[in-house]
Amino acid sequence: MELRLHQLDTFNAQGSDGKKYKVGAYERLLLAPGSADQWEPSGVAEYRLDDGRLVDVRPDGTMRIAASEVVLTTEARDQPA
Repeated sequence: MELRLHQLDTFNAQGSDGKKYKVGAYERLLLAPGSADQWEPSGVAEYRLDDGRLVDVRPDGTMRIAASEVVLTTEARDQPA
């Protein structure tokens, strides 16, 4: 099964370690059966830091860098005037 990631969004987050992080939201695409270049959405999203590390998103919306104790909090986005 071939897999491709399609970037949906990026946002900044503050880590419980005091560092700032850039998080990307991606949708997993799967290669359509029998096709060489037709990609279809899988309905599954994943989140990654800009350095490639996975971000676990829990059902309550809490985000944590995978394999660490660092909790991420999204930073407020600028709202149009």
